[in-house]
Amino acid sequence: MSITPFQALACPLDGEQLSRSGNAWSCPAGHSFDIAKQGYINLLPVQQKRSHDPGDSKAMVAARQRFLEAGHYQPIADAVSRAVLNHAEVQTLSSEPFSCLDAGCGEGYYLRQLAHAAASSPSLSLMGLDISKWAVLAAAKQDAKQAPLSSWVVGSNAHLPVQAGALDSVLCMFGFPVVGEFARVLKTGGVWLQVEAGPDHLRELREIIYPTLKPERSSEVETPAGFTHHSSERVSYSLALNGKEEIADLLAMTPHLYRASAEGRARAAALDRLEVTVDVRVVQWLRT
Repeated sequence: MSITPFQALACPLDGEQLSRSGNAWSCPAGHSFDIAKQGYINLLPVQQKRSHDPGDSKAMVAARQRFLEAGHYQPIADAVSRAVLNHAEVQTLSSEPFSCLDAGCGEGYYLRQLAHAAASSPSLSLMGLDISKWAVLAAAKQDAKQAPLSSWVVGSNAHLPVQAGALDSVLCMFGFPVVGEFARVLKTGGVWLQVEAGPDHLRELREIIYPTLKPERSSEVETPAGFTHHSSERVSYSLALNGKEEIADLLAMTPHLYRASAEGRARAAALDRLEVTVDVRVVQWLRT
């Protein structure tokens, strides 16, 4: 197995192919983007930002990194890695590496797990993208501790800086999919893996921080345009969190931190132990 950083980048300003020269990527029109000293590239132009500092904050990224590195979501990472590598195995006759983008990669946990799971698998070409510069910075720093496994990019799912038809797989981990963009960058037969919360996901925490829980949405999902349903897998297990720090990290890495009232957050902060249900769906869609 070999891991090669992803190369098929596109200029976020005009969509033209980017080529690397030295410590910068540039397009034929002369738009140039420097590679930061930490190894990532910022392809999020100011006109695509909705705020001065979009995405997860530095504190949220640090909380997620502590929580995930503790192994609490390892079964989810295992399921995603199996799914990606099963598709990669099918492509063993191709001379090109199997390319995978984590769209909304956070601090890079799931791509690192995928790279480590691929020890006996075909060559992979990996890219992690997130709108949060703090997330991408954390991912690049973690990756730099060993031979770099992935390309790390600050960018937006709404305007993926990726050439059309360049990807074999797109991951969207608890994020908001942009179906049109995923369809554009995937090859025919490529796979989009959507990981989303199931009805019981973190129910015990939600019962503590909210006065009442909203009715669960229907699990029936319409087939997105340009895709066919391949498979769905449920990953569900009980997780025991011990200590205020682990509970605080879980809350801080989720949108619930901002949706809960001050009273709800205070109830969570008073806990020393919490047993929660992890309940997610891994849904695979094939690009037609």
